[in-house]
Amino acid sequence: MNRIRTLTLLGVLALYGGMSRAQSDANSSFSGEISKQASIYQSRGENVPGGYFVDRSLMAYSMSLPAEFGRSLAELAAHDRWLDIGAGEGNAVLDYVSAKYDVVFFKDRRRPEHRARAVAISIEDRRTARWNRIAAGLDAEQVCYLHGKRLGQYAAGELGTFRMITDVLGGFSYTDSLTRFMEKALALLEVQGVFYTLLQDVRGENGTNRPYYPDASYLTEITDANGAEVRICAWLKRIGCVEVTCELKPDYTPPIEVYRVRKVCSAVTVPKLAPKHYQAGTPPERKFELLSNTSRPGGEALR
Repeated sequence: MNRIRTLTLLGVLALYGGMSRAQSDANSSFSGEISKQASIYQSRGENVPGGYFVDRSLMAYSMSLPAEFGRSLAELAAHDRWLDIGAGEGNAVLDYVSAKYDVVFFKDRRRPEHRARAVAISIEDRRTARWNRIAAGLDAEQVCYLHGKRLGQYAAGELGTFRMITDVLGGFSYTDSLTRFMEKALALLEVQGVFYTLLQDVRGENGTNRPYYPDASYLTEITDANGAEVRICAWLKRIGCVEVTCELKPDYTPPIEVYRVRKVCSAVTVPKLAPKHYQAGTPPERKFELLSNTSRPGGEALR
């Protein structure tokens, strides 16, 4: 009997050791991909990989984000603040505070008398001579460019709050923790403020589209504990104290789904996601597992 117990214990220890090595290998692989992604962020010149754009204009934002974005921007008052996450060179902000905004958006409409204050955030400093020239001619608080940290690394109160937040292939597309990112972004958003963002190559809300690349998965995927698919839009709609609209734009290459998230009260709760896979890219390939309740009130499945 003692010998049987000993053998059983040795078997358990061997199994545990195998599991530990597998977990260690998985952690090492994950860390390696995060390191590769950091190299992409810091790439310059000819080393910048295809698909990693840092020069998007305000017109590009207007064309890709939901139609309400243009109206939200026009409604910002002088005392309001706009945060642009993953701003790159900051061209969208520069377009907004310069005459280019008037020409592009207000050809036949009344121009706003004042501009909101705008903050551009980027992990790396990609400011150009254009940024320095335009910013030098503005009041000190009109525009601000912050770099060197990810969104989640800013301390509470360091950034203030914002009436509108945008993210066009910034942190929302690149983070390894969608839960922490949304918690931080929504904490920075004022009640009744709006967050506009998008993702490339994901299953749309209606579920009719397939992955863009043959024999490949979607770029961002969520499954529940049983392995069943949870669509990005459905996950966003489970966040407490927000109203969400989702729109698939299939004509983009690859297709994008765009999101409008309005914060309607302060008690925000974000369903927890555990990262399960991360492969560096522009954007990276990510898989998450939903750890919170997967059913809607009334028993409707979260799909």
